Amino acid sequence: MNAENPLLDFSGLPRFAEIRPEHVEPAVDALLAENRAGLAQLLAQPGPYTWANLIEPLEAMQDRLNRAWGPVGHLNAVMNSEALRAAYNACLPKLSAYYTEYNQNEALYRATQAIRDGDEFARLDAAQRKVIDDSLRDFRLAGIALPAEKKARYGEIVQELSLLGAKFSEHVLDATQAWSLHLDSENHLAGLPASALGLARQAAAARGLDGWLLTLEFPSYQPVMSYAQDRSLRESLYFAYATRAAGNFPAGAQWDNTAVVGRILELRHELARLLDFPDYAQYSLATKMADDPATVLDFLRDLGARARPQAGREFEELSAFARERLGLEKLEAWDVGYASEQLKQARYAISDEELRPYFPETSVVPGLFQLVEKLFGVSIRAAEGVEVWHPDVRAYDIFGADGALRARFYFDLYARANKRGGAWMDSAIARRRTADGLQLPVAYMVCNFTPPVGDDPALFTHAEVQTLFHEFGHGLHHMLTTVDYAAVSGISGVEWDAVELPSQFMENFCWERVTLDLIAGHYRTREPIPEALYERMIAAKNFQSAMITVRQLEFGLFDLRLHREYDPARGARVLELLEEVRDEVAVVRPPAFNRYPMSFSHIFAGGYAAGYYSYKWAEVLSADAFGAFEEAGVFDAETGCRFLTEILEVGGSRPALESFMAFRGRRPEIDALLRHSGIAA
Repeated sequence: MNAENPLLDFSGLPRFAEIRPEHVEPAVDALLAENRAGLAQLLAQPGPYTWANLIEPLEAMQDRLNRAWGPVGHLNAVMNSEALRAAYNACLPKLSAYYTEYNQNEALYRATQAIRDGDEFARLDAAQRKVIDDSLRDFRLAGIALPAEKKARYGEIVQELSLLGAKFSEHVLDATQAWSLHLDSENHLAGLPASALGLARQAAAARGLDGWLLTLEFPSYQPVMSYAQDRSLRESLYFAYATRAAGNFPAGAQWDNTAVVGRILELRHELARLLDFPDYAQYSLATKMADDPATVLDFLRDLGARARPQAGREFEELSAFARERLGLEKLEAWDVGYASEQLKQARYAISDEELRPYFPETSVVPGLFQLVEKLFGVSIRAAEGVEVWHPDVRAYDIFGADGALRARFYFDLYARANKRGGAWMDSAIARRRTADGLQLPVAYMVCNFTPPVGDDPALFTHAEVQTLFHEFGHGLHHMLTTVDYAAVSGISGVEWDAVELPSQFMENFCWERVTLDLIAGHYRTREPIPEALYERMIAAKNFQSAMITVRQLEFGLFDLRLHREYDPARGARVLELLEEVRDEVAVVRPPAFNRYPMSFSHIFAGGYAAGYYSYKWAEVLSADAFGAFEEAGVFDAETGCRFLTEILEVGGSRPALESFMAFRGRRPEIDALLRHSGIAA
């Protein structure tokens, strides 16, 4: 069976070259049947239940299912096709039904509770105890105590939500792919840097066209918004991007997510009420660091009160500059990026394009690896003979100080057709101890950077470098864990609003001179960034930082209020509530046609529902944690070792606050975040 179906081969890394859509349903069906039979057999034991005779075999069953389904979800995101999408969607209801059935299994709940109440519990290590406590919490959050008819309704809601999340993602991807603008003259492209022009010409050639092709993929969209002198061109791209998957999208309304969003919010509210939570925000926070929605709102509003006055001044300066220097009497949303870039160049004589030649992939990636080796005492080498899903993908091995293999990972860094936008890290294989020895962790790290153009290596913007460091921080959290139980190893079991700590922590290194000397070098001359250019780069670091902060606060407040204030009698009120949030924190008011919630994948398809605030919440932790390196020295080995042992290695085996305090020696403070952002305390 394993030889016939690569998804059922667990002997090594996924066999990507052999996985086909027709393998998906048979593999999932076989494993679900196997797991159901295995669970029944475990619960038929005479008892008493123990870690060894219940929790351990359950983990093994779950791991096999994760290792089969994981590559399917991954390929659906990075190599989407009609056949794979159909196979993926066919399995969602089956998996949803299985997990609901599992989490509502009263016999399993009683067996787990018996271990919690028994003598063995005190003899288990802290990570094992957290596995059991988390499991009991998850039983309760899945409605273990509900009467039969409400349990059935819970299952129906979860199943429909899984399908709606997939549909939301598909609509965003399909709309993004559906729109393009073919230009046969360079007249409209004045101001665009050579890198963007080269990419547009390459995109046109790939479709058999002469001239230039602009798309809504970020490496194509962003340079137009930042550099194109043609205002009507900026407006055209902005309109298409801001209406993706909405009813007014210029390429058609067939991908409109309006009804999908309304139904998602309706079902989430019903789910929360079913479980006796007042709203979905309260339900979401049951697994997070923050105590309740009021605490989160206070945090966001406090940060808003600090940032908004400065953001207002920044926007006034931008408007005055646009009026006086660019002839733009009214600064529209499609002008903000362009005017900001012009102001930054006028004020600091620096642009992203000036820095781009210093960040070739051929320097950035090896430099990142060297940094990690210095900080955490590991070594990273290219892996040989590993099957990948696309020719651009690279695989690597991480070795410990003792020379033993510790983890593996894949990099899929470039934007391309049929690949979901954004950047993320995901688990391919979780670390766990098995009867055969140690199963090593494996991670996927996926980005959508500008690909190589012509014979040159990929040249990254500094923002792309920060994104790479961010995702690698998530990867390190997953890969450097020393916890032997999958449910709390790596990022598993970490509260959602703390999971961004290692990722945002790593971004800080991108601004340090000593780091830049490792990762940056001109792609032609290999010269480091000149000191004068570095000084201009640092001077511009917090350019419009308050405007950026209030934009993030807008997302966080909108998300939390959307889920906290939902009223079935009034419906979703998405755009109405968004305007209220903007009244509170925004300084840039998008036009009435903007429909960005219809492509806000983080909260409608990506696990951040009533949790988008986590980025700012965790940034307090990450900035404060990086402060320890600023105090001791950026490459200080002792501080790096402490971060490794107290944050990365422990994963989700203890509360995140305990891990932070073990590293920092105190509770987190907001001062470092404000200082790093250039916002007055």
